[in-house]
Amino acid sequence: MNIVIIKYNAGNVVSVINTLNRLGVRPVISDDPEVIRGADKVIFPGVGEASTAMDYLKVRKLDELIVALRQPFLGICLGQQLMCRHSEENDTECLGIFDLNVIRFEPKLKVPHMGWNKLSDMRGDMFRGLPEDAFIYFVHSYYCEIGDETIAKSDYVNEFSAALRKDNFYAIQGHPEKSGKTGQQFLENFLKRT
Repeated sequence: MNIVIIKYNAGNVVSVINTLNRLGVRPVISDDPEVIRGADKVIFPGVGEASTAMDYLKVRKLDELIVALRQPFLGICLGQQLMCRHSEENDTECLGIFDLNVIRFEPKLKVPHMGWNKLSDMRGDMFRGLPEDAFIYFVHSYYCEIGDETIAKSDYVNEFSAALRKDNFYAIQGHPEKSGKTGQQFLENFLKRT
């Protein structure tokens, strides 16, 4: 299986690689459009700042490439946020795959929201084998609002989209690569997508 992790100078790639290795997958890290286009599946992880990440994608025309991909595609954390329409983080226009906004948590809250949090309203095959009270690890200061594409929710004072899906595009705000057996099962479910 040819898995490509998109390189766009956002952190947290090593943890994803290690988890995939445990699942028997040796991913390629690339920002080469031909390599990405030829992948069986694409993973778009990241920890970082929205406008800087979008600038990197635009300079390399990866923004245009990503929205045109037809193979299973998974955004993680910042990856999920960049797949939305707009982020309040530095007033950033994002990829627009999901017709949702990314909003900063209220200043009165402890930010970033960091730690284990429960998933709720899980829908679809991405959650096959996960318990009803599945917990996943989060680290984020911004969140995706809830909409028609929401396939799981979580709560940090207000509910937010913990996971999204539209066609071949999947995304999760938390970090499956840091979430033990729950996260590993989620990634296994993604690897079974066709």
